[in-house]
Amino acid sequence: MANKSYYIYVLYCADDSLYCGFTDNVARRFKTHQEYRGAKYTQVKKRHPLRLLYSEQFSTKHDALSAEYHFKHQTRRQKELYLREHGINLAEWRERLS
Repeated sequence: MANKSYYIYVLYCADDSLYCGFTDNVARRFKTHQEYRGAKYTQVKKRHPLRLLYSEQFSTKHDALSAEYHFKHQTRRQKELYLREHGINLAEWRERLS
């Protein structure tokens, strides 16, 4: 049996907020959020539509949960820097969406 992978993912919300979560299947989890059945945070209508900005794979559940925790406990500026260091430019995303 192959080792299971775990992921963190970052959603860009319509209210310009960021949401970070953890999963073993990014596509399935994103679909859940889009259907207003995900986390309470993404069930709020003003946060839709949601955009999947980023995901990162980890080999252990512990590492993925740790990465999620650390991302969530950063300032907005630190989160944007983290994303930029991983090839995601929020300013470009905002331009494309407006």
